[in-house]
Amino acid sequence: MHTPLQPSATTPSATLPEPSAVIFDLDGVIVDSFAVMRQAFLTAYAEVVGDGQAPFEEYSRHLGRYFPDIMSIMGLPGELEAPFVRESYRLAHQVTVFDGVPELLSELRGRGLRLAVATGKSGPRARSLLDRLGLLGSFEHVIGSDEVARAKPAPDIVLRALDLLDVPAGEAMMIGDAVTDLASARAAKVTAVAALWGEADAEALHAEGPDAALHAPGDLLALLPVPSHRVTR
Repeated sequence: MHTPLQPSATTPSATLPEPSAVIFDLDGVIVDSFAVMRQAFLTAYAEVVGDGQAPFEEYSRHLGRYFPDIMSIMGLPGELEAPFVRESYRLAHQVTVFDGVPELLSELRGRGLRLAVATGKSGPRARSLLDRLGLLGSFEHVIGSDEVARAKPAPDIVLRALDLLDVPAGEAMMIGDAVTDLASARAAKVTAVAALWGEADAEALHAEGPDAALHAPGDLLALLPVPSHRVTR
């Protein structure tokens, strides 16, 4: 028997417009992949650039963007992408799902909400990771940055999710752990929600003025109207 997930006391009290769809970022929101990204970046940098300290701290400030875009911003060679992706696949077994996320996804689906992922990763890599973790079936669509014309902070990936879900912007929210996620959500005119339970820069996210900031996945439920019925799938 399904037990509804209970929101924690840290949930913001304001109720947002009732959504019919929730769009999630992947890394730092659904999955904890920070350590894997760090190791993949260090290995790729050593292989392509060579000696010297890999600027992972600077790289981490751009998380949420598409990897080739980060390389361009940092002035690093695009050749880092191949070993980075290789190592990300090799180390994928070390990626974990944040506590409370499976329960949240189950509860949202039970309430009849449409769910999608819009990630800075490539689509194939995102879908492979979610499949490995047993979560791919929780989402109707998983969209990668290589599958839209412009990656975050442009609105393209969120607009693509809305189009696939056939949901208007006013009935959707985007949950992300990076400023680029919030910017993409705002540009697409969907509710922008900051996720603070991973390695997110809370100060930077608050400065962006999100519609809500959540400290745990279950906090989202306190922002949503109490359902009058559940959907059986």
